[in-house]
Amino acid sequence: MNALGPKISTDRPVIRQLDSGAINRIAAGEVVERPASAVKELVENAIDAGARRIEVCVADGGKTLIRVTDDGCGMTAEDLPLALSRHATSKIDGSDLLNIHTFGFRGEALPSLGAVGRLSITSRVEGGEAVTISVAGGAMTPVKPAALSGGTVVELRDLFYATPARLKFMRSDRAEMQAISDVIKRLAMAEPSVGFTLRDVTGGGAGRTTFRADAETGDLFDALRSRLAQVLGAEFTDNALAIDAEREGTRLTGYAALPTYSRGAAVAQFLFVNGRPVKDKQLIGALRAAYMDFLSRDRHPAAVLFVDCEPERVDVNVHPAKSEVRFRDAGLVRGLIVSSLRHALAEAGHRASTTVAGATLGAMRPETQTPYRPIYQMDRPSAAARSASYLGQSPDFVPAPSYGETTRPKPEGFAEFSGAYSGRVVEAPEPQEAAQTAPQNLPLGVARGQVHENYIIAQTADGMVIVDQHAAHERLVYEKLKRQMAENGVAAQALLIPEVVDLSDADCARLMDHADDLSRMGLTVEPFGSGAIAVRETPAILGNVDAKAMIRDILDELSDQGESTTLQARLEAILSRVACHGSVRSGRRMQGEEMNALLREMEATPHSGQCNHGRPTYVELKLSDIERLFGRT
Repeated sequence: MNALGPKISTDRPVIRQLDSGAINRIAAGEVVERPASAVKELVENAIDAGARRIEVCVADGGKTLIRVTDDGCGMTAEDLPLALSRHATSKIDGSDLLNIHTFGFRGEALPSLGAVGRLSITSRVEGGEAVTISVAGGAMTPVKPAALSGGTVVELRDLFYATPARLKFMRSDRAEMQAISDVIKRLAMAEPSVGFTLRDVTGGGAGRTTFRADAETGDLFDALRSRLAQVLGAEFTDNALAIDAEREGTRLTGYAALPTYSRGAAVAQFLFVNGRPVKDKQLIGALRAAYMDFLSRDRHPAAVLFVDCEPERVDVNVHPAKSEVRFRDAGLVRGLIVSSLRHALAEAGHRASTTVAGATLGAMRPETQTPYRPIYQMDRPSAAARSASYLGQSPDFVPAPSYGETTRPKPEGFAEFSGAYSGRVVEAPEPQEAAQTAPQNLPLGVARGQVHENYIIAQTADGMVIVDQHAAHERLVYEKLKRQMAENGVAAQALLIPEVVDLSDADCARLMDHADDLSRMGLTVEPFGSGAIAVRETPAILGNVDAKAMIRDILDELSDQGESTTLQARLEAILSRVACHGSVRSGRRMQGEEMNALLREMEATPHSGQCNHGRPTYVELKLSDIERLFGRT
């Protein structure tokens, strides 16, 4: 006879009521996962109280001390005991759980913290007296008078002392401090008009400031841009595009970085819904889909996006930590994110991130610097001198002659160099011709030469541009192929024998709901009895395809995200390969007219700043940076 399992008993289980202490500790386990969770709840309470300055002091990664000081509205002596009672809140009246305009609304944070740590609250309302209250392990003390100029100070000591088992799952002080810093930075991005200060007071004293963001003023985008520069650095804001779009009452704002400013992990993706920081997989999937055509799978976009809609259209009460949300119309939000970001990236045209130039200049600098670096001063040419120089140069180049060929006569006065000359002979143009090709009004300048039969050197009004001819032409051909596919549709090939794929009834229904969209991309499916579908046509450009595997991949994506980009991604991957093979190859010598035509087409083509794999197609160097390399400034 088999032994009974550990959860099977012959005795009838008895239902009993848990005491309040156990209830609070269980609730605390859902709300307060780690010190960063406690900081998040306390800072959100301060923001809800109308605070304009918030200071957070932490010791030992938040395990021994978390103190949050704000200048908000404060609480009275009557409010403090209620604030420590479960499900007591000033945020909502309980009549409508969907119309929520604040961070908190369940009234669980403070009593949960008091159940697992030693919590004290000191507060003062304007025109009132300061009061304080304490709670340790769920035991509350009476309200007492205190000294405080205004606002509220919440101090949490010995977190999880009442539940020591939870302490075993804490990470190192450094890791917990990093998590707290991430929480503060996300809330700082959500509230640019609020000043934030984070201090590490481990060891006592005033401690050291690890993060500070002063309150910003100005309109929405100016304040947000300044705050993002403080939190994420000026590199992000310099290489990000402003996003502002609205559809059916849902608005999307924020900043999205250029594809060439991508990251190796999804560490620079910050999403907010009605000002609340969230980590929602549907929103992250939409962000990834927007950049799908510009980044390889091992690169991740950087973005700070805010979705704002009526509170009734989104449910924020689906996760204990309120980190996930559920939209009434998730397809609308996803479509808004994808279309808005793609439109912004298209408007960016040939623009590439400035970090590419920075990396190039860094690679040019010597690894070791000598103690003494002489600086050579040289007057920069005037505007008139530069114009005269442009008139004396031509974008027309003649390939360097191969060895054994008859060389062209050198212009009078051409200096003889020892050794082989491997450059290109520059012809003096007519004045009118040179004036038309002067680089002042051309973003990518005028071609001046080709290096190693792969890189085009162009002169701009204030610097130079180095273009990877193969990568640039590959993107141009790819965009042309995509336009042709969008205009003419995807050619489909009929299968001689339709392939039948067995599926569950639910999967069949889900797939048939998207049958029209799949048909526009060349994949025709139709029901084939109960629990099966028949694949009649597949995209001709894919050639022989495993229809069953592709259908299951599409269903997996539909189940996970509600929308599938698998087929589109495969089609675009084929077009990308066709573009790669049909573009200018490395090693081909180009004439001046060809190089200039390539530059002009890049300026007119969206996304030409990066190749099909997200790498930059050109590097722009300013004249001041080049002069700095030679010690001329």
